[in-house]
Amino acid sequence: MSSQCEGCNRSFLGGRFLQHLRKTTNRACQQYAAKLYSQAAVFPPESSTAANTDSDLEGHFGMQGITEFMDIDRTGDYFGNYDDLRPESDIGPDSTAAFSVSAGHDAPPPPTHPDCFRKPFVKNYPDPRAGAPLPSQTTYVDGNSRYTQDIGQKGNVWAPFQSEIDWKVAKWAKLRGPSSTAVTELLSIDGVPEKLGLSYNSVNQLNTIIDNNLPSRPRFKRHEVVVQGEVFEMYFRDIMECVKALYNEPEFAPYLKFAPEQHFENDSCEEQLFHDMHTGRWWWSTQKALDKTAGPGRTVVPIILSSDKTQVTVFRNKSAYPVYLTIGNIPKELRRKPSRRAYILLGYLPTTRLEHITSEASRRRTIANLYHTCMRHIVKPLEAPGATGTVMTSGDGVDRLTHPIFAVYIGDYPEQILVTCGITGFCPRCSIPRQRVGENTEPHPLRNLQAILEALRKVDEGASVFVRACKDVGIKPVFEPFWANLPYSNVFMSITPDLLHQLYQGVLKHLKLWIIEAYGAHEIDARCRRLPPNHNIRIFVKGISTLSHVSGQEHDQISHFLLGLIADALLPNGMSNVRLLRCLRGLLDFLFLAQYPVHSDSTLSLMSTALENFHANKQIFVDIGIRSNFRIPKIHFMNHYLESIKLFGTLDNFNTEYTERLHIDLAKDAYRSTNRKDEYSQMMKWLERKEKHPSAKSVKIPDLTHRFGAKFFRAALSRFIVQLESPGLSGRRLEDAVDRHFLGISSVAVYHRIKYLRNDLFTGEFGTADSIHVEPARTDKRGHTIPGRFDTALVRINDSKGFDNITQDMRIGQVRLVFTLSEKDADRLFCAVPVTERPKHLAYIEWFTKFGARDPNHGLYKVSRCNVEGGRLASVVDIRRLIRSVHLFPQFGRVASREWTSGAVLEACSSFFVNSDSDRHMYQLFSTSH
Repeated sequence: MSSQCEGCNRSFLGGRFLQHLRKTTNRACQQYAAKLYSQAAVFPPESSTAANTDSDLEGHFGMQGITEFMDIDRTGDYFGNYDDLRPESDIGPDSTAAFSVSAGHDAPPPPTHPDCFRKPFVKNYPDPRAGAPLPSQTTYVDGNSRYTQDIGQKGNVWAPFQSEIDWKVAKWAKLRGPSSTAVTELLSIDGVPEKLGLSYNSVNQLNTIIDNNLPSRPRFKRHEVVVQGEVFEMYFRDIMECVKALYNEPEFAPYLKFAPEQHFENDSCEEQLFHDMHTGRWWWSTQKALDKTAGPGRTVVPIILSSDKTQVTVFRNKSAYPVYLTIGNIPKELRRKPSRRAYILLGYLPTTRLEHITSEASRRRTIANLYHTCMRHIVKPLEAPGATGTVMTSGDGVDRLTHPIFAVYIGDYPEQILVTCGITGFCPRCSIPRQRVGENTEPHPLRNLQAILEALRKVDEGASVFVRACKDVGIKPVFEPFWANLPYSNVFMSITPDLLHQLYQGVLKHLKLWIIEAYGAHEIDARCRRLPPNHNIRIFVKGISTLSHVSGQEHDQISHFLLGLIADALLPNGMSNVRLLRCLRGLLDFLFLAQYPVHSDSTLSLMSTALENFHANKQIFVDIGIRSNFRIPKIHFMNHYLESIKLFGTLDNFNTEYTERLHIDLAKDAYRSTNRKDEYSQMMKWLERKEKHPSAKSVKIPDLTHRFGAKFFRAALSRFIVQLESPGLSGRRLEDAVDRHFLGISSVAVYHRIKYLRNDLFTGEFGTADSIHVEPARTDKRGHTIPGRFDTALVRINDSKGFDNITQDMRIGQVRLVFTLSEKDADRLFCAVPVTERPKHLAYIEWFTKFGARDPNHGLYKVSRCNVEGGRLASVVDIRRLIRSVHLFPQFGRVASREWTSGAVLEACSSFFVNSDSDRHMYQLFSTSH
């Protein structure tokens, strides 16, 4: 299936269409890509399944078609469904253990033309001049033409380099190579340049070309700050040059947003949608303020800053204090990928403990003043252009009158307090009294910026007056906070939620520790070790109570099974666990909903309800003696999540997890590339440079019973073939036909894993979103027995489409076998079935019971084994009916059986809870199912 680009009128097959749109330098194609992005990238197709199979002679399994965008439910979720997963590649009888599938059954190939995508109803800003190009601009010069004009060498595509290899070596040395000294030393070795095929021998020339001609960010400046007689160094880039570098990046040009919009589910405008920053209310209101005070025709450039201390080496206690910058015009899908370089390392602030200051209060004030003094140097160039505007050129050569305006500051709680000049223990955003922090969801007004600015102006009236004025408005006495003179900004509004530190490393961490204390570490750890394996679940073989320095990623992993550990466990002394379960359920709902990349009024209402449930039931921890109060700022800050989403878009617009990743890329790697003597100076210089074949081809039928546990394989396969040939048979007639059916096969080819792949829209890369293991026990090289693993899956049991009624349309099954028939056997057994309708890959499934009622306290469904005379109820199904893997919680009872193990618990236990929290997709499926 092909798609046509309206920019160049060329047709492209499958994924090459989007690859073309991502990489094109053609202006018309870039405009077409921008059009598609604004209309469709966030709102995927109503139905997007890929299920056609290939029928070539080698028995390859290749899904036809490609789905680049994921399904979005009407409630505003954007995690998609596993019908949208594309196969890794073809597989055949000579390959290894795993193959990849795109799930679904009897579904047409997915639409690849953009007109098939559902679009939101968009209300544009009422004044069309907002974000518009300057009227004086009548001609367009694309980035490639401008570059050619600048270098003046139209005959050499590698100019100003002499050849392709020159370019590649320079690029490697600039972006991926070791220190500049190491490169110099390498190229100084006699014969090395010639060996590499370089067209020049001068190391100095190479370094000059590297430094001057590769696209690089603005250079760092060094500045000294003196605090109480001590001199500190800071390194920073010109912030306006950094803003221009991002705004002018040709790669971002097709996707930049220049004006605010309001998105709705449909033209009734009853359900507003929030996702990228331009859909939030802050941009809309800021545009109105600009129109009123500065005049129409302005373009807002939202400035997003982030800072956090990070250890850059494990010895000598060296630390860097990086500050990062990005702009809200760049879509979040690009900003959150470090490889796209949408964040710029703005500078390093001095790090010090000021140990020579003996007074702790004085030391804290001095550190705060040092921070704001440094940040004031960095952001001061924003003041004039933010107020009056400055002309900037985007990567497509278009000029606009822009206003770079400080919008968001990303950081954890200590950073938030430091930025707002706040006092530890209080909220950095609102005026809630200290004693009421964490109490409930009652709203409190934003801190009064005007009153605080008035207090800061009293600095000239004497120290005592100034200190008293600051205390009265609830801030530290800081001389000239960096944000005091930034136009159209409110630092207290700019403090946004922090999923990593507030939820995972904050509230969830507290709740985990309280639960361990309530039930006992020994029992909690025993249950952790007995969870069955799953692609999305990490098994903590030593439990979770003894973990030290637990990372945010580990708390994320724990969140996916914590509820299942205690779902049926009574509290000590026989106390009901209902309130505890409801409290944890409320927090998990809030946590998972908070991560939605698209929110609607409905999903925000669900978040509000989840938070209310958490607060309504948290008193249980006081009643059992674990807590005396909940005065924890991170608990309180959850009250501000909904407000922030409405203002700035969804929380993946401003998550410290992204800049945590940048710490590794920009700070730690830079430090390790220097000689560690004059680390900061050298760090500045470095940064500027800078399975598919069957696992077994032929397994005998008796081995399927003994090794895979497929006890009723022959009968199940015969039933599958009879029903495929005669779908109208039922009851006694069906049973008689199955009894008469002659199978006549001696072996099958088997597979040990099914992979589900997800495609990244912007990079074109594929990753494993889910997998199902179907592996019998085996012996390793040392003679040790490795237990088998047979995962459970969500299986569609009818021919319905979609995922609106999971509990009726699907069942849980344990996958005991994935197999294919030989070409000869398939031709004989499926002779009555048209070739195009013949199934290729089949699975032997052992069934669990239908979904019962959802538990009102922990929200999980219960299922049990379906046993029949002589074994377990089983069927053979088309592999395309396997929607995804499913993780099950054993029903542990009062005390977990110490005879159970992780690898054998699915066989030993008979009743389970379905883990609807195993990953975001699973949560979305069950939260929206009727």
